[in-house]
Amino acid sequence: MKKPQRTLLAAALLTVSALAVTPSPAFAAGQDRLQYVALGDSYAAAPLVRPADPANPRCVRSLGNYPNVAADVLGAELTDVTCSGATARDFTRSAHAGTPPQYDALSADTDLVSITIGANDAELFRLPNTCVNLLPEPLGTSCEATNTGSGTDRYAAAVEAWAPTFDAVLTAVRARAPHARVVVVGYGTYFRPGGCFPAQPYWGRDADYIQARIDQLGTVLREAAARHGALHTDTAGIGAGHDACAPQEDRYIQSALSLRDGFPLHPTSAGSRAFGEAVAATLTDDGER
Repeated sequence: MKKPQRTLLAAALLTVSALAVTPSPAFAAGQDRLQYVALGDSYAAAPLVRPADPANPRCVRSLGNYPNVAADVLGAELTDVTCSGATARDFTRSAHAGTPPQYDALSADTDLVSITIGANDAELFRLPNTCVNLLPEPLGTSCEATNTGSGTDRYAAAVEAWAPTFDAVLTAVRARAPHARVVVVGYGTYFRPGGCFPAQPYWGRDADYIQARIDQLGTVLREAAARHGALHTDTAGIGAGHDACAPQEDRYIQSALSLRDGFPLHPTSAGSRAFGEAVAATLTDDGER
């Protein structure tokens, strides 16, 4: 693997740290269009999935991301304030000049809300950049060993420490959009068990470590959703077999070494479609109860 590939990966990953479903009658009854607000980070924004959203170039957001797909399926009017690099703090503050806090999009008229957040808060989007190895063991350093060697798992602790923040997020969303159905959208399957070194530059144990921390965050999101009466869409299950190790045409999560059809280790156009259709199905099923 050549040096330019490693440079591309490092630059790409650090930058981010900075329809087959038919709408149910409940969504097509001739009423005013449902008002849908999408909150979240780059997993929801889907940077480099075409076409780009020109409304806010600084957020590097796609018009083909899962919120847009879900809105199309549901026939809803979408206000998409997802933003690459966002943390939960950006729900209450401006992430960029001219970018309002994401909560500002919510109101008593909001019918639907989707949320994906937490990976930047716990620095999980930055983690893969510390795990790159171009040569097989033992010619390198394991990020799993580095981050757990002291007896404390640094990233597991970060996810655990952030969990109460997400409870506060869901409470705040309910206060601002009291009539909305809220769906929490989890993070995906980035690597299959054991990874696929050297096709993806992560030793097997490090690929498993990255996925374990993503799964841990997914559990935090799912359990918080249940506590707060929100819905949940599990994109990890949907993405099994479509991880970064899959052939390009089968990926829902882009390769760590590619900028084609999605930012490295972020949803591709196919992933965004699959996740958006799943979000729409979650909301439709709930609306029919």
